[in-house]
Amino acid sequence: MLMTVLDGSIVTVAMPAIQKDLDFTPAGLSWVVNAYLIAFAGLLLLSGRLGDLLGRKRMFLTGTAVFTAASLLAGAAGSPAVLIAARFLQGVGSAMASAVSLGILVTLFTEPRERSRAIAVFSFTGAAGASIGQVLGGILTDALGWHWIFIINLPIGLAALAVAVPALPADRGLGLRAGADISGALLVTSGLMLGVYTVIKVETYGWTSLHTLGLGALALLLLAAFTARQAVAKTPLMPLRILRSRNVVGANLVQLLMVAGLFSFQILVALYLQQVQGYGASETGFAMLPAAVVIGIVSLGVSSRLIGRFGERTVLLVGLALLTALLALLIRVPVHAAYAVDLLPVMLLAAGFGLALPALTGLGMSGADEPDAGLTSGLFNTTQQIGMALGVATLSTLAAGRTEARLSAGAARPEALTSGYHLAFAVGTGLLLTAFLVAFAVLGRRPATARKAPAGRLADRRGQ
Repeated sequence: MLMTVLDGSIVTVAMPAIQKDLDFTPAGLSWVVNAYLIAFAGLLLLSGRLGDLLGRKRMFLTGTAVFTAASLLAGAAGSPAVLIAARFLQGVGSAMASAVSLGILVTLFTEPRERSRAIAVFSFTGAAGASIGQVLGGILTDALGWHWIFIINLPIGLAALAVAVPALPADRGLGLRAGADISGALLVTSGLMLGVYTVIKVETYGWTSLHTLGLGALALLLLAAFTARQAVAKTPLMPLRILRSRNVVGANLVQLLMVAGLFSFQILVALYLQQVQGYGASETGFAMLPAAVVIGIVSLGVSSRLIGRFGERTVLLVGLALLTALLALLIRVPVHAAYAVDLLPVMLLAAGFGLALPALTGLGMSGADEPDAGLTSGLFNTTQQIGMALGVATLSTLAAGRTEARLSAGAARPEALTSGYHLAFAVGTGLLLTAFLVAFAVLGRRPATARKAPAGRLADRRGQ
């Protein structure tokens, strides 16, 4: 998890250096990110199900090895084509490992308090990876060159493999015959890949263009055909029973809205600090460090206790309320900001992320029985990536449009940029408010029986 999130945030800092060194065109440079996203988001659902069929430990180890090897290839890349191919392979490996990670956790930790702690550590690691990436990306790029932002994955990947081989219990899986739906696999993978590609190209073509509407309709048609196929297939790739859980469906919808809205904090705040306030790459990372610190404190020290006492739904609602307040404060951030007054309170409100994500993950995985744990994990990770892509497409397009309009009206560039960010923060606030309302209306408390660990399974796990 650390390696995957670290890679995502560290690359954005080094993009200018990559473009200059490898002579990327502006359009070509976007594929350093796009190639990874398309492979990652497109293969998560399939990888999760394959983990259930072939064994989640085997899928995790293979994915980690592929990601690590692809990182080495990316670090040695001497041409745009090689780097883009390596990034696609990184996305493949990341999908394989990430898709089954939560499935492994929920089957290993069945007792509610232990599971909450495990998910809290998992959530904290993601937040830490994003923050470390922003700081480390600038340091490595400036000191050693952009190649090292990929090579840094090598020791992390090898360490993860060294720990995982003895630590994770072997699981044989259900076997391919339990879900060898080749047609379904082709439909869902092509539909998700095409959908993510369409969304990430919205900034280039616009929402109402023939390119966006045509490919978007085709992607939806492929996914609808996949769903219809699953209803009649003898061995479905995605048994539709996992969608019968109100909490699973609701948690995935809330995550889609929350991640899309929080893009404005995770990315646009960094751009605001650099483009409006004049911060460097390392300064930006350190400016956002308090957010990572409070997320870590809340995730590791508070969230599991609160979830054990009040339940996931209540903790999620409190976290979403804090995050909505965070973005609401950013709507008024000035051109000439004082960090302690205008930005530090925002960073501290990021504590809501440390409450919301572990609670949301627990709800999203609440319907994960042993045979479907990898699939449920893959579905939860897929909605996260789709939400991120939608956030990038929607909020960055709105911010850019408002900025251009203000520049055309004669505004100075800092004022125009700030106005664009204000619009994105306002829309992000609306998305988070909608997520809060959906969580309040749809999600319910998990039944007491669902929160108790089967004694035999817990004993077996402790014996392992």
